[in-house]
Amino acid sequence: MPTPHPPRPPYPPPGGVPGESDEYLATRLRGRPDGEVAQSVALLMARHWQPARDYAAICLASPADLASPADLASMVTAAAFHQVLDRLALGEPALALRPRMLVAVRETVRVWSAEDRISSVLPELQKPSGGRGIRTTKSMTPENRRLAERSFQALPGLSRCLLWHTEVEAESITVPAALLGMDTDTASVALEQAREKFREGCVHAHRELAPSKDCRFYNRLLDVPIRRGGALLPDVQQHLAECPYCRSAAEQLSHFEGGLGVLLAEAVLGWGARRYLDSRPARARQSTHTSGSARHGGGRPRILPRIPLPGRRPPGAPRNSRALLTGVGVASAGLLATLFAAGLWSHDDGVDPAASTSAGGGTAPGVGSQSSPGTAQLPTAPGRSRLRNAGADLCLDITGKVKAGAGTELAACSDAVTQQWSLEKDGLLRSGADPGLCLDSHVDAGVAVLGKCAAGKDKRGDDVRYDLTVQGELLPRWDEQLALAATAGEPGADVVVKVRDGSPAQRWPADPTATATPGSLSVTGTGTPAARPAELFEKSA
Repeated sequence: MPTPHPPRPPYPPPGGVPGESDEYLATRLRGRPDGEVAQSVALLMARHWQPARDYAAICLASPADLASPADLASMVTAAAFHQVLDRLALGEPALALRPRMLVAVRETVRVWSAEDRISSVLPELQKPSGGRGIRTTKSMTPENRRLAERSFQALPGLSRCLLWHTEVEAESITVPAALLGMDTDTASVALEQAREKFREGCVHAHRELAPSKDCRFYNRLLDVPIRRGGALLPDVQQHLAECPYCRSAAEQLSHFEGGLGVLLAEAVLGWGARRYLDSRPARARQSTHTSGSARHGGGRPRILPRIPLPGRRPPGAPRNSRALLTGVGVASAGLLATLFAAGLWSHDDGVDPAASTSAGGGTAPGVGSQSSPGTAQLPTAPGRSRLRNAGADLCLDITGKVKAGAGTELAACSDAVTQQWSLEKDGLLRSGADPGLCLDSHVDAGVAVLGKCAAGKDKRGDDVRYDLTVQGELLPRWDEQLALAATAGEPGADVVVKVRDGSPAQRWPADPTATATPGSLSVTGTGTPAARPAELFEKSA
């Protein structure tokens, strides 16, 4: 803990001199002459402006290199600073100022986009992948980050500052030490204490919010082996196979072995967290030097033997078909590829951070007609099907003439060729009405339209490619934090990409037609079977 008069740090914080902590500058906002107030405001902005402006550009889906004083990202950043500095002037402590600034930026975008008078003169706020998406999102904290968010907010401001700057910003300990007015030795000790308190908070939150007494019973049996690097007990592995709440808790705890910055950013920011991480200069430099270290993910592979893999019975565990058939290997969007090889089960209702699966590989237990009960194979060859929106019970259709640039909408499901789609092994979502056209989610600010299918390594290939999750979500490869979604539950509703939240409006189970042709998703029996998410475009035998 810092002393009342800590030694001056060896390096000055950005925009100041040694000894001028954020809190020291904030005290000068309270009843001081205008000259001192202006100086403090300038120094605080020098320290925190650029990261806040970078995040504003992410929230607005604006070009990050557009930095003129009149651009919308700068306007949002200035408004967020005004709000935070006003609270500091009223006496709020200036600890952990960076994450507070970033959250204020996100909330400013959300409020502005909800105001018709503002959004009408600033149309950039209406992007589905930006302001409009933030406005319509029910919660900024993903369901699988609730424990981390609860624990982080319960920490003292000093601990939050140290964790954020070292783990998310990937900065040297000298930076948060200077922002706090501490010497680096004291800050290093406090950082280790902060990590431990953060982990204890996650474990405590898991126990407090546990939906059943079984989850509370397995609380410490889950935490201790992950902490020590040992194997999970067979009954713990079996419980994980059946309990999505405890699987999510185990995944969050596993970040303490590496990748803690990802956990923090997603818990605090939610929207655009990974893009913000990618924008941090110190993080980019650090990754080139520490790619194999345990602190940055090198220790994760040792978790694999402790997680129940698909179809593999944990040593000594009783034979339980439910436990054996509910695991599935997943391909995370660059986040947890080596962490949770069995991190997604087909009966999950929430959004798992590692739920993305390539359309051309992997298995999805719990669905499928060609495999044994409880298992299925994702398609290895393109078929054709309608895409029925689970929230609206309507199908994805093309608006007007079939051509590049034509819009898409929800319509009553029919056998029309404009409602036929095929998801290919390379992720292309191709129109059955014109096989040369694919669903493009990027060309029109997140509104889904028809565009030319990309070939090979075409630079716009990710605009028309998607990953399919076992829950039936279609995630655009240009940003897998987004998902294809309907804007309303009625015919004529636009189809866009928006932040992924696991809602029915973002699920598109396959809906076979009565006129299925060879090579398409066929209909068996006399009635149309209920479509299940991972059966999307699966060819019949």
